[in-house]
Amino acid sequence: MKITHVLALTLVASLGLFAQAPPKTHLKVGDTAPDFTLPSTQGKPVKLSDFHGKKNVVLAFYPAAFTGGCTKEMTAYGLDLAKFESADTQVFGVSTDNSPSQKKFAEEVKATFPMLSDFAKREVSKDYGVLMAERGIANRATFVVDKEGKIQHIEEGSAAVDISGAMNACSRLSHK
Repeated sequence: MKITHVLALTLVASLGLFAQAPPKTHLKVGDTAPDFTLPSTQGKPVKLSDFHGKKNVVLAFYPAAFTGGCTKEMTAYGLDLAKFESADTQVFGVSTDNSPSQKKFAEEVKATFPMLSDFAKREVSKDYGVLMAERGIANRATFVVDKEGKIQHIEEGSAAVDISGAMNACSRLSHK
């Protein structure tokens, strides 16, 4: 029984060595957020630079619609949308899902904020350093961009499911 246990632990440890960690963005707080134009669930394309001088922006990249963590995260943004709006912030969910899937997902989670599709080329996910190319999806990451187009807050991985970090960053920006 001991040998079986040791072999099982060895196998698990070996598999862990081959597991690929999600990408970490190359972007840093203070960097200019890469500009983009993406299709939206609300009908017209969204261009990030259109918000310069007008609103702060939350870009909440999520891996896949209808999955547990993504549902929890996007539902939380929807429930607290008024708090983001009172901090002069526009929230966007961003994924590599196609627009029809995102539209259905937005309905399911009752999200009234736009979902942006990086399905066609996945260039935005790549530009933000969150694309897991081998899987064709974006790693979960949140970027808070101020009115000048500068990144003021970044959260990656499972920590980004909790929207409180983004909310606190937006609150700080609204009091500047």
